[in-house]
Amino acid sequence: MSTLWNQNQEKDFFIKSLEFATPEQLFYITKDKKYLAYWPKNYDGAKTTLQSRNSLIGSYTEKWATDLFSETAKMVGGYAVQGVIAEEIGLTNQSPADVAICKTKDVIQRPENILMIIEVKMSVVWNWEFTPANKNLVCIGDYRTHQGNPGLLRSDTMLKAIGKSINIRVSSFAASKIPIIILGNTPITKSYYEKVDHLKRNGVIQGFWSINPKPLDNNGENIKSTPFIGFYRFDTYEELRENAINLLKEEREFFSSMQTRKRLGKIIEIANKESTYEAKAHKFLELLRQTKE
Repeated sequence: MSTLWNQNQEKDFFIKSLEFATPEQLFYITKDKKYLAYWPKNYDGAKTTLQSRNSLIGSYTEKWATDLFSETAKMVGGYAVQGVIAEEIGLTNQSPADVAICKTKDVIQRPENILMIIEVKMSVVWNWEFTPANKNLVCIGDYRTHQGNPGLLRSDTMLKAIGKSINIRVSSFAASKIPIIILGNTPITKSYYEKVDHLKRNGVIQGFWSINPKPLDNNGENIKSTPFIGFYRFDTYEELRENAINLLKEEREFFSSMQTRKRLGKIIEIANKESTYEAKAHKFLELLRQTKE
């Protein structure tokens, strides 16, 4: 049984990373020689910026997310694949999909074989203190206690995720059937509540999903979902699996356009002559994508 993100996952990240990385690459060093994952809220000493940990936590969480979705992928006859490339839909060697559920195990994929794209935007959430002498690692507080903005709480992280998703959507009509999920391990800030709902309702992104049930200690309050489920926090693995499978099994199609009302009316009128709902939808999308207006 898979577990969602928690303090044990972060501890595992640091323990495994310390096998090949130095403490200085993973922790800030305070003026009193403490090794901390983040600067504490009340710290008033000289501060540096730690960049070396970003690629390490990125690699760890992408592999972890691939494992997390492997069982779900199997249930729909597919595979969870890390670092998928599909040039036609903007997934290049420089900017691959972090994780994708695909019909084959190949890294280089055709769009029609990609069932879901998962962009992983996770980071170290809690603050940790490491003691090099005895290699002791202790959690000393949640993100309210430190100065860092982890995961989806960072505006630049949100904007990168949105930008990449839009790039996939506008690269080719071949991307229109592929759901896109942004996977995080924190809540989002209030300034993004309306934006993520708008993105979901317009079909650009199918959800910003947090897989960290308790990001705050002492049962601290944090958002479960935005009004239109653009952001959603999963509290159990079963809940995550059920939602992912539902998204994979329901055939959907992204479309966007800006037409005159007259042209749009004509398209609707022609499409409405088809005999079934599916045929009407197919004709509508076909005409919409043919128009040059």
